[in-house]
Order: sequence, then C-alpha cells, then structure tokens
Amino acid sequence: MIRSDLSPLVPLQAAPLALHSGDIHVRWVVPEIFRDLPVREADAERAVDLLEELVEKCLPGVGEEGKTQFGVMCALCVDALLAAGAEYAAICVSAVDEMPCTATVYASLIDGPDAGNIRGMVEAIMSDLRRTGMDEVSEIELPCGAAVSCIGTREEHIPGELVESGEGLTYPTSYIRIYVPLPNGATLVMEMATPTTAGWDIFSTIFGNVVSSIRLFHADGSPLITSEVEA
Repeated sequence: MIRSDLSPLVPLQAAPLALHSGDIHVRWVVPEIFRDLPVREADAERAVDLLEELVEKCLPGVGEEGKTQFGVMCALCVDALLAAGAEYAAICVSAVDEMPCTATVYASLIDGPDAGNIRGMVEAIMSDLRRTGMDEVSEIELPCGAAVSCIGTREEHIPGELVESGEGLTYPTSYIRIYVPLPNGATLVMEMATPTTAGWDIFSTIFGNVVSSIRLFHADGSPLITSEVEA
C-alpha cells in the first residue's frame, strides 16, 4: 500500500534498458513499485509468459477471475502503448487510503519539430500542444535540460466483450506527459497515466521523481545537458 510517507517513492531501480536515439543515449530510474510491461517482446509466447508473471507479482493472493481480468487489462494496455510508440513501459498496482489504484508509465522517441535548435523545438512543441486545446502546457527545466510538460485528461475505452454487461465502457484517464527535445532532432516523450483519481497526487509525485532522474549521454558515455548545448 502507498502511504503518505514519500520516501519509498524515490526511484531506486535502474530502468532495464536505455533508449538510443542515434548518438544520444537516454537513461532514467523508476521506483520498485512499478513493474515492466513487455511492450518490446517480439516472441508472442514469451510476452504471454511475462504478462502471466506480472499478474502473479501484482496480485498475489487474488482469485483467478480477478487475475484474468487484470491480465486482459494489461494486454490491452500493451496494445495501446505499442500504438503510442512506447519503447519502455511499466505498471503499478497499489492502494491509496485502501482504495485500489493503478498507473502506467511509458517512454518513447519521436521525430522532433524541425526548429533548428533546442529553444526552437521547445517553443514549437508548446505551440503545437496549445493548438490542440491542451490547457496545462508549460516549459520546465529538468537536470537533463529544457523540456515541456503537458497535463490533461482523455477518454479510454473497454470493449463490450470484456464487460459483464456486454456494453463497452468509457472512462477518464488523467495523465502527465513530458517532451525532452534532443540536439539530434529527436524528442523523448515520457508519460504517466492513471484512471484512478485517488492515486493522482501520489503517482504524479512519483512521476516527478522519474523525470527528474532522466540523464542524457553522448555515444562515448560523456554527459549531455541540452541547456548547455546552446549556452
């Protein structure tokens, strides 16, 4: 159970994979309460095995029906994350004040706007997000350099065949997404999303710790801070 003491939420576990964008390597750390989702497992049978292991670790002592429902949810989550281009993803299942809560985190690399430099990319990303109607868009400064933060809510859908009533279910999911433009023209995207309102404060705190841990490196292993590139 997640409690008000935030000390266990400080990231302790290194992410198992770095993302590579050409000559730039991206690393971060995640707290142990998040467990990896097999978004990049090419072997279908191995992916199923990993999902089954995930369910057992997240829901020890829960009956088969509950595990099956959670397993299906995870499988749907993997499909959605792959559609979003996720190269790394993890899920947390816990409780806040005895209320069951869940959240996902994913990271991906996308082509950044053709804006010439980091400052131009930041401004272009903010402009594009505001044009889509996002209200909470802001520039932030992370230890790795300049970034853009976007906070919002979207509608998620569960197909009718997975709902007892047979009717599809739509529900709101709150999220925080950050964009870190890189000097080679790519952009790191990282997002935390949760459909459980009770967990928002805790999960957003966790995510703040995760994005603050992002570090960039040149191919030779030397550190890269984007704010210093144009200094």
